Amino acid sequence: MIVRLRRALRWQALPLLAGFAIVALIIAARAILAETQIADRDASREAIEAQQLLSSLLSLVQDAETGQRGYLLTGEKNYLLPYQHAVDALPAMLKRVGEMFPDGSDRAQQVVGIKDALAREQAELAETIRLYDTGNTAKALDIVRRGSGKLDMDQIRANIDAIRRIDGASLAARAERMEQIEGWLRAGSFAALVGISLLGIYTIRQSSRRFQDVAAAQDALSAKNAALLAEIETREKAESQLRQVQKMEAVGQLTGGIAHDFNNMLAVITSAMNLAQRKLARGEHDVQSFVEAATDAAARAANLTARLLAFSRQQTLAPQIVDANRLVTGMSDLLRRTLGHAIEIETVLAGGLWKTHADPSQVENAIINLAVNARDAMEEKGKLTIETANCYLDEAYTAAHPEVKAGQYVMIAVTDTGAGMPADIMAKAFEPFFTTKPAAKGTGLGLSQVFGFVKQSGGHVKIYSEPGEGTTIKIYLARFTGSEDAATPPRASGKSDVPATETILLVEDDARVRASTAAALLELGYTVIEAAGAEEALQKLGENAAIALMLTDIVMQGMNGRQLAEQARKHSRSLKVVFMTGFTRNAVVHNGVLDHDVHFVAKPFTLEQLAAKLRDALATP
Repeated sequence: MIVRLRRALRWQALPLLAGFAIVALIIAARAILAETQIADRDASREAIEAQQLLSSLLSLVQDAETGQRGYLLTGEKNYLLPYQHAVDALPAMLKRVGEMFPDGSDRAQQVVGIKDALAREQAELAETIRLYDTGNTAKALDIVRRGSGKLDMDQIRANIDAIRRIDGASLAARAERMEQIEGWLRAGSFAALVGISLLGIYTIRQSSRRFQDVAAAQDALSAKNAALLAEIETREKAESQLRQVQKMEAVGQLTGGIAHDFNNMLAVITSAMNLAQRKLARGEHDVQSFVEAATDAAARAANLTARLLAFSRQQTLAPQIVDANRLVTGMSDLLRRTLGHAIEIETVLAGGLWKTHADPSQVENAIINLAVNARDAMEEKGKLTIETANCYLDEAYTAAHPEVKAGQYVMIAVTDTGAGMPADIMAKAFEPFFTTKPAAKGTGLGLSQVFGFVKQSGGHVKIYSEPGEGTTIKIYLARFTGSEDAATPPRASGKSDVPATETILLVEDDARVRASTAAALLELGYTVIEAAGAEEALQKLGENAAIALMLTDIVMQGMNGRQLAEQARKHSRSLKVVFMTGFTRNAVVHNGVLDHDVHFVAKPFTLEQLAAKLRDALATP
C-alpha cells in the first residue's frame, strides 16, 4: 500500500514536476529574451552612437573643406579656423571610429575606405593651402577644380551609407529574432495552461507582467529612436540652411564673374593707355577720349569692388539714425528719373514708424537696386509700390530662419507687378553674378549687394514671389531705441569751394600711390609735404608748424595710421587727420562700421571726393 501510495504520489507529482519544468523553461526563456533585448538595446545604442560619430566626422571634413575654399577665394585667415579645428579634432575621432569598428568586423572594409579617402582629402586641403600661402594661387585653384576632393567626399559618404545599411540590416534581423522568441514563449504558455491550470494561471500572470515590462521597454526604445531620428532630421535641415548661407557668403560664382568683369575693364584701360602713349609719342595730343575711357573703366572697377565688399559684408558703413519714411519721400524724384514715366510709383508709409540705425546712403542704394530690378522685371511698364511698417519677428519666424534674431524691426518693402520668380530662381537670387537678364543688361550684383548690406547692418531680407504674380522684397532693419543725439555723427559745415591754401602732410608707404596722391593735392592747390612712414611723418611734423592736416594711409608697416594720429595729436591738438585705405578691416573700421568722429576716404577716390573730404575735415571745429 505504502508502495502504491508512493507510486501514486510519484505519478501525481509528474504533472506538477512537468508544470514546474515548463514554468522553469518559460522563466529561462524569458530571461534569455530579456538578455537578448538588453543586447539588442545596447547594439541599437552602439549603432546610434556610431551614426552620430560618423555624422560628426563627415561634418568636420565638410567644415575643413568649406574653410579651405573660403580661404582660397578670399585670402582671409579667419576662414582657416574651422579647417584647423577639424585637423585638430580628426585624429581623436578616427581613433574612436577604429575602436567602434575593429579589424575583422563586418564594417571594417568601409572604415578603411573612409580613412583612405579622408587621408587623401586632408592631404589635398593641406597642399592647396600651402600652395596658396607660397603665392601659387593658380595651382591651388587648379587642384580644387580637378574634383578629386569631391570624389573623396563622395567615397566617404558612400562608405558611411554602407555602414548605415549594415547596421540597419543587423537591427532588422534582431527584431525578427525577437518576434520568433515571442512566438515560442506564447506556445509554451499555452501548453502550461493545458497541463496545469492553477500553475498555468500563475505562470500566465507572471508572463503577462514580464511581457508588459518588455513591451514598455520596447515602446520606450521606439520613442527614443523616433526622437533621435527627429533630432537628426532637424540637425540636417539646420546644417543644410547653414551650408546654403555659407555657399552664398563663400562665393558661388565669384571667381569667374570677377575675372570676367575686371578683365573687361582692364582691357579698356590698357587699350586706352597704349593708344594714348602712341599718340603722345607721335606728338599728337587728342587723347582726351582715351583718358575718359580709361577713367570710366577704372570707376566701374571701383564700383564693382564696392559691390563685392557690400556682398561680403566688409564695406565701410557710417550708420546714422534713419527715418525710413522721410528717406523714401526724399527719394521720390530720384526714383521717377531712374525708372521713367512708364512706371507708376506708389508709397505706403506707416504712421508712427520707428527709427532705425543704418547707413542712409546704403539704404537708398538698396531701394534703388530693388527698384531698378523691379523695373526690368516689369519690362519698364507697371506699378512699383514702396511700403514701410513696424514689424515684430517672433520666435516662430526665427525658428524657420535661424540666422534671424527675434525682435522689433523697421520694414521697407518693394513690390512690383512683374513676371515673378519660380522657387529655383528665388533660391539663387542673392548669389553674386547670378542674373536672368541678357548679356550686358546686368552684372548680377544688385541683389547680392542689398543682401550683404542688410546682413552687415544686423538685418534680414526676404523674397516673396510667384510666377505671374509679381515680386515683393522686404528689408528688415533693427529698431533703434538709443539716444538720438549720441547716435547722430556731427556734420561738418565746410564748403567745397573754399580756396585750398593749407599745408598738408601726406603719409603713404607706397611710392607710386604717394606720388599720384601728392600730384592730386598740388592740383587742388595745397602745399604738400611727403612722408614714407610714421617715423618720418612725426619728424616732419616737428619741423613744420604750418601743417594743418595730415592725410595718412592706415595700413603701414610698423606704426599704423591710427597710432600715428594719436602720436601726432600729442604735438598739435589742432591737427586735422584724414585716413585713407583700400582695406576694409583696419584700425578705424570695426565690423564694417566707421569709428565715431573719424574722417575717412576709401581708395580709390576721385579728385572731387578727395577735395570734399579735405574741406570737411579742415572745416570741422
